[in-house]
Amino acid sequence: MDRIWGVDYYGDGATVTVHIGKLRDKIDKQGNQGESHFIETVWGAGYRFRV
Repeated sequence: MDRIWGVDYYGDGATVTVHIGKLRDKIDKQGNQGESHFIETVWGAGYRFRV
């Protein structure tokens, strides 16, 4: 998080998770109930966008 927002960033790791969840809601309008076809979770690394 420091590499992205810098040392002055105030927040926690849940910030990214919340934003990813909102993106998934907006992108996946197919009713997959938490399963995203475009944003994939890479455990231990982060997320990636699949096309």
